[in-house]
Amino acid sequence: MASTISPQALSGLRCRQPAAVASRTQNRVVCRCELQRRHDSSIMQPEGVAQHAGQRVALAAAACALAALLAAPGAMAAEEAADIVPVYFGNGCFWGRQFDYVQAEKALGRDPASVSAVAGYAGGAVAPKAGKVCYYRGPSGSVYEELGHAEVVQVDLRGDSEAAKQQYAKFAETYFKQFRKTPFGMLRLDPQDAGPGYRNVIGLPGGIQSPLFEVLQAANVNGMRLLPGDGNTFSADGRPAEDDVINTVWVLDSDKLAFNRAEQYHQFHNGIGRPFPKTYTKELKQQMVQQGKIDETGCPEYYFF
Repeated sequence: MASTISPQALSGLRCRQPAAVASRTQNRVVCRCELQRRHDSSIMQPEGVAQHAGQRVALAAAACALAALLAAPGAMAAEEAADIVPVYFGNGCFWGRQFDYVQAEKALGRDPASVSAVAGYAGGAVAPKAGKVCYYRGPSGSVYEELGHAEVVQVDLRGDSEAAKQQYAKFAETYFKQFRKTPFGMLRLDPQDAGPGYRNVIGLPGGIQSPLFEVLQAANVNGMRLLPGDGNTFSADGRPAEDDVINTVWVLDSDKLAFNRAEQYHQFHNGIGRPFPKTYTKELKQQMVQQGKIDETGCPEYYFF
């Protein structure tokens, strides 16, 4: 008769979630099964019970490994997604603005593979009849400005709340540098692009109720008016509810007024009268294509544009 683990101890053997932790470690999932021993040295068990105990240990280990394999991809993706908060900024043509936010991301220490700045459309409250949002050459019912949208650039905030606030402060600083002072207030750097499709908008989760709104206010060194917006629509006579107004920024709830990625040919484009380096317009764009970050949207693509 050999001394073995008692049945009472075996009752504590289990691969638990979350105690049997599926933890992410350098892109690997390590499942840690915990054996809770209720040691009883006074109990002696027959050899057959010892074999049964070994089988239960093996089964528990196998179950733990299977749980890790099944949970790993989804759990890792969910964890990574939970650490990313997209926000968007718009003021004029998105060609030049996208370049500015890429530079801001570089200043934050992000390498080309980590760039998130993508041009698109947001801020409209009209549902697209065509099921997509496109540039002016899009099919009927899809044109972004007619749907109330403005040209914007979306970027990602990453990490915990403190890291997100620091990143948002950098992006907000970049935004308010994109204006110049006039006797009538702060004017965009490209005033030739006028109208509600180029109005000043900022989208963040929760809008003015977001904890990030205080960061935005602190970055507003120009003293511009930050007005809560509900999304642009047009009256029967064509007047916009949220128009292009000098010295005014519409602050939107990005959870309600979502970002719509622009066509691929708009991404990493040269600025108006301002050519950008090939490392940006060619190399970085190609990398973003390969990463699947700027796939075609189903809208017409005009690569010669």
